[in-house]
Amino acid sequence: MAGLVAAARVRELGAQPVVYEKGTRAGGSMLLSSGFVWRYRDFETFREQCPRGDPALQRLILERFDDALDWLEAQGVELLTRETGNPLTFGARFSPLQLVQALARDVRLGESSDEPTILATGGFPVRLARERGLLLRANPWSEGDGLDLARSRGAETAGDLNEFYGRAMPAVDELAEEDFVPLSQLYGRFATIESEDRTECFEGEPSWSEVDVAQWIAGRPGGRAWLVVENARLDEGVRDRTVGEMVEAAREAGAPVEDDDGRIRVLVRAAVTQTLGGIRIDERAQAADGLFVAGADVGGISTGGWSSGLATALVLGFVAAESASA
Repeated sequence: MAGLVAAARVRELGAQPVVYEKGTRAGGSMLLSSGFVWRYRDFETFREQCPRGDPALQRLILERFDDALDWLEAQGVELLTRETGNPLTFGARFSPLQLVQALARDVRLGESSDEPTILATGGFPVRLARERGLLLRANPWSEGDGLDLARSRGAETAGDLNEFYGRAMPAVDELAEEDFVPLSQLYGRFATIESEDRTECFEGEPSWSEVDVAQWIAGRPGGRAWLVVENARLDEGVRDRTVGEMVEAAREAGAPVEDDDGRIRVLVRAAVTQTLGGIRIDERAQAADGLFVAGADVGGISTGGWSSGLATALVLGFVAAESASA
C-alpha cells in the first residue's frame, strides 16, 4: 500500500515513477488484510498504546492521516465505512483489491531495483517467521531486502527487530492466504492462555489488539500455546464473529481442539503479519541521503504496542512521495 500511495502521489506532483514489485502481484500484504485503516483519536492515547514508539513519527501519523484519507478517497478508492468499531480509533474500511485497481499503474512485476528512491518492501516478516519457527501471515516476498539495502546505504534501525504484529492461528503446518482473516483466533481476552506443556500462563489482561498475546505465544517452545475458553463464553462477540465460530473454524482447519469439563482448549501457533522494528526515518520519511522509506519497512512507530500498519503505509507513502519529489 505504501508503494502504491507513494507512486500515485508522485504522479500527482508531476513526475513519472517507475514501480518495481518483486512479487507476482501488486498490493503486498495489504491485499490480504481486512482493509481497516485507522489512527488513534489523540496523541495521549497513541502514547499509552505504543509507549516506546517514536513520538515524532506518531504525531506525524496523527496530523497527516485525515487529509491523506480524504486524498485516498479522491483517487477513486471507495471507503466502505467511516467507522472502526473501536472507541479508541478513527478511520475507515476499504476493499484492498479495489485500492490496487484504483492506484496501481505501470507496475513492473517480478522485478527489483538496486537503487530505489523510495523503499516500501513490506518489512521482513518472512525472514522473522523462518528464523523463529513461526507461521507466516503475510505476503511471501517480504524477506527484508529493503532493510538490507537501506543498511548498505547508511541507514540505521529503530525499534525491536524481534517485535511483530501477528495473530494466534490454529496450530497447523501452514496457512493459505485466504485463511489469514477467517482463521484468526482473536479471543484472548475471554480465554486463559497456557503454554503447550501447560506449565506457564499469560499473565495480566491482553491488550485490545492482542498483539501481546501473539508475541507471548511466539516466545513459548515451538511458538505454540493453548487458548482455553469456558463454554459459557462461546457466544461472546469479537467484531463480526463469536468465540464459538472462531473455535469451530480452528477445528475445521485441523487444529487440536479438546473438550475439557465445561471448557474448550484450542492449540494455536503464533503467526507473523508485520515486523515492528525496521529502518529509522526522520519526519520527511528520509533514512539516508537520497533514500526515503515508507510502510512496514519503517521501524519504531508501534514499539510496545500496535498502531495501524495501513495508516503508516498511507501517511508515510504520502510523505515520502512529497519529500522525494521536493
